[in-house]
Amino acid sequence: MPDTSFLNWPFFGDRHRELAAALDQWCQANLPVDHSDVDAACKALVAKLGQDGWLEHSAIDPDQPGVLDVRSLCLIRETLARHDGLADFSFAMQGLGTGAISLFGTTEQQDWLRKTRAGKALSAFALSEPRSGSDVAAMDMTAVRDGNHFVLNGEKTWISNGGIADFYCVFARTGEAPGAKGLSCFLVPADTDGLNVAERLEVIAPHPLARLEFDDVRISSDALIGEPGQGFRVAMSVLDIFRSTVGAAALGFARRALHETLGRVRERELFGAPMAELQMVQGHVADMALDVDASALLVYRAAWTKDTGAARVTREA
Repeated sequence: MPDTSFLNWPFFGDRHRELAAALDQWCQANLPVDHSDVDAACKALVAKLGQDGWLEHSAIDPDQPGVLDVRSLCLIRETLARHDGLADFSFAMQGLGTGAISLFGTTEQQDWLRKTRAGKALSAFALSEPRSGSDVAAMDMTAVRDGNHFVLNGEKTWISNGGIADFYCVFARTGEAPGAKGLSCFLVPADTDGLNVAERLEVIAPHPLARLEFDDVRISSDALIGEPGQGFRVAMSVLDIFRSTVGAAALGFARRALHETLGRVRERELFGAPMAELQMVQGHVADMALDVDASALLVYRAAWTKDTGAARVTREA
């Protein structure tokens, strides 16, 4: 098992240490899974993560006041990623896809959280477009008010969980003001008329990814998450929580790589002795260990900063 002494750092409390230990045991018993059908694997992983209570950390409990604990999110993503990248993906999308509802959703909208936390519904975060990814203010998709409804038209791409999600948190231009101040966020069930999966996208690390088309998608004004024109604020608030968890997942991959490397250099002999006894190999391994520790410090400093009340952690994350 990789070194876990970092859990003694002052960023963590006993509940974080207990969480990490319990999840590692769960991972050893349940992971990795068969990735031959990634859609089926993700659905099964979400169901299992929900059944065993891990998805309770991915969204707020709508039945009691509380906030998302970013250190817990990071620990879970790091641990899952160390064991199985698809398990990390499945957990992360349940959080990212519901973040807007956790932070800004109405009581009725938060009914979805009961399903996602239990692993009975899959969520997705639909922000990126062909002409606007990091430049959110350049968004083209429109949502036009029509009485007590909005009509959505446009396209989203690179949408994780696209094609298997039960609902999407969708961002569109409602036009209250130019640029970023004219965006809004909507909760759109996947079976809404006019919402189509136009293309499934293939990438090096297989996972559900799609391009979505919205053709006169008509939704109730009750589907608006937050206030009209506040979509940019909604999106950035969600990303401010989950940005550091991306670093945590990468950290999990790095810890696994270091762990596998240590096993290999101790086992593999070269010039009549284990590779681990060669000074150059020791130097490379030491550099790897240093990078892992430095990364952990950066990730968990950002998470701790957010958990202790910082309004924004964009620089830290």
